[in-house]
Amino acid sequence: MSKSEFYKNLQAEVNRIDKAKVAKRFEKVINSFTSDPNPRAVIAKKAYTVFNSNDYLGLRHHPELKKAEHDATTRLGTGPGAVRFISGSFQTHLILEQALADFHKKEAAILFSSAFAANLATIFSLVRKQSRDSLLNENTLILSDELNHRSIIDGIRITNLDKAARMVFKHLDIANMEDIIKQNIGEFDRVVILTDGVFSMLGEYQDLAAVNEVIGRYDAKYPQGILLIVDDCHGVAAFGKTGRGCEEVCQSPADVIVGTLGKGFGVDGGYVAASQAVIDYLRESAATYIYSNSISPGAAAAAHQSIKIIDSPEGTLLLQKLENNIQLLKKLLRSKGFEMAADSIHPIQPLLIGDALKTKALITEMFKRGYLLSSINFPVVPKGRDEIRIQLSAAHTSDDIQNFVNSLELSYDHLGFR
Repeated sequence: MSKSEFYKNLQAEVNRIDKAKVAKRFEKVINSFTSDPNPRAVIAKKAYTVFNSNDYLGLRHHPELKKAEHDATTRLGTGPGAVRFISGSFQTHLILEQALADFHKKEAAILFSSAFAANLATIFSLVRKQSRDSLLNENTLILSDELNHRSIIDGIRITNLDKAARMVFKHLDIANMEDIIKQNIGEFDRVVILTDGVFSMLGEYQDLAAVNEVIGRYDAKYPQGILLIVDDCHGVAAFGKTGRGCEEVCQSPADVIVGTLGKGFGVDGGYVAASQAVIDYLRESAATYIYSNSISPGAAAAAHQSIKIIDSPEGTLLLQKLENNIQLLKKLLRSKGFEMAADSIHPIQPLLIGDALKTKALITEMFKRGYLLSSINFPVVPKGRDEIRIQLSAAHTSDDIQNFVNSLELSYDHLGFR
C-alpha cells in the first residue's frame, strides 16, 4: 500500500466517525472567563455557564493559586528546562511531592506530567522488568475492573503479559474479583488489582473496604502478595469530607494512589503516592518520569497552594458547598422526572439519553441557552447508554443549578424528548 492509500484510509475512518456522530475533535474554543464569582466561559463574545468541567472546587480561578504560580514563575521560569535526573529538581516540585504524600498519608509521592502518564509508567514498572539485570519477578496476575479508565487499559496493554495473566472482573463485582483470585492460587507469584476510585463516566466508586477484605483473605496465598493500585483522579480534592477521595469515603487504603492535579486541585499534572520503596523504584524505572519533563515550577507552586486551601477552613466550606450542590441537583432532577445512568453521590451526575444523535441535539440546544455540556457516547460508554455527564462545582450557585435544570426541561420539551 502506498502512502497516499494509507492517508485515504485515515480520511475514510475520520469520515466514518463523523457520520456516526461521535467525533470528539470539534472542541469549543474558550477565549476568556468572566469575572463573576462563578466565572463563565466566553466563546465568540458570549458567556456560558460551565457544567462540563472537572474543576470540582472552583480553584482554577482562585487568586491565591494564580499568585503562587506567578511568584514561582517569576523566580524559576515558565518551564522545567529538562527532565529532572538531568537538570535537577526545583524546590517547588519537592515541596509539592511531600505535601501530596502527607495529604494521602503515604510515605512518599512522585510527580508526572499527567495522570495518564503516571498510570502508564506505574503499571508497566510494577509488573515488568526494566532491564535484564532486574530482580523484579514478572509472574504477575493483573486484575482490572471492566470500566477502568483508558489510561489503565493502555497501561495493561503495554505490559505485554500473556492473555492469561491479564484478567477483567465485572464492574464493581467484588465476588467476581474474588473468584478470579481464588482460581489462580498457585499459578502466579503475585496479583495486582487495578481500579478507578471514582469511575469517570458514571460517578460510581469502587468499594475499597470490600476489595481490601478480599485481599486480606488471599494475600498470604500468593508468595508476593496482592497489590492494590487505585486511580482516584476524580476522587481526590472532590470526594470525602476532607477531599481525600475513595480512601476516605471507604475508610480503607490503597497500596498505590494515582492522582491528578488537573481536576479538583485546579492546576495541571499527575502524581503517585505510595510507600517509599514504590516511589524510589518508580524514580528509577518509570519512563514517563525519567524521560519526560515534569510540570512547570509555577504549576507545582499553585498545586501546593491548592492543598493548603483544601486543608483550611475555606476548603472545608468548599467541600460542603459541593456536597450541597450535588444534593440540590439530584433533588431537582428527580422532581422533573429525569432518568440518570447511575445513582451517583459524586459531582459527576450522568443524565441518561440513550442515543448519540439525541445527546448531540441536547447539548446543542443547551449551548444555545448558554450552557457548556459534553455528550458521552459509544465506545466510551456502551451502545444505548449515551449520556450527558453533568459535572458540578463548588463555584456553582443554587441559582446556577436551578436555572440549569429549568433550561434542561425546556430543551427536552423543545426537542420532543418527552
